Amino acid sequence: MSESFLFLAEGFEEIEALTAVDVLRRAGIDVKTVSITSALQVTGAHGVTVTADLIFDNTLFSSPKWLILPGGMPGAVNLYECAPLQGLLRRQVASDKGRIAAICAAPAVVLGRLGLLEGRKATCYPGFENEMKGANVVSDPVVVDGKFVLGNGPSNALIWALHIVKEEKGIDVAENVANGMLLYPKINDGLNNYFG
Repeated sequence: MSESFLFLAEGFEEIEALTAVDVLRRAGIDVKTVSITSALQVTGAHGVTVTADLIFDNTLFSSPKWLILPGGMPGAVNLYECAPLQGLLRRQVASDKGRIAAICAAPAVVLGRLGLLEGRKATCYPGFENEMKGANVVSDPVVVDGKFVLGNGPSNALIWALHIVKEEKGIDVAENVANGMLLYPKINDGLNNYFG
């Protein structure tokens, strides 16, 4: 079974990274956290240190389902400066089935700088739009276009993560996870407010 990977760099946005891991695992999606440093422990932008499941240099990325990039500063810059990750992202875009999710500064600072969003509808944290080379930038909280699920910032981390679930497992699973987390005032209120 193909795995999904969420990448942790020093200075990552904690709420985005941990929300995505939590929500995907609730949905039964096999996601591993990967430190791009030489240590398993990685400290986020707000001083929260987490222990990753894997170290990038010791990991084989064989046909991953999802590559997931939290934002945060300087986390997004550190992700971008990781040359092996750049190559992995380029291969994922060229793959038949692989998908990429990114949020906050990461769509711009990583994917935009690499030119991977050209011709795509995209969103990012306000102020980073000039990094989105060739993308059709909108202010939507979450944008799904082709291989990409992009979010604009920490307050939308849960909705962004649920969109990844929806893309991978369908609307019913996404709604079940959302309802289990009490995202709605009552069961079966529907995700239409969030998924359109």
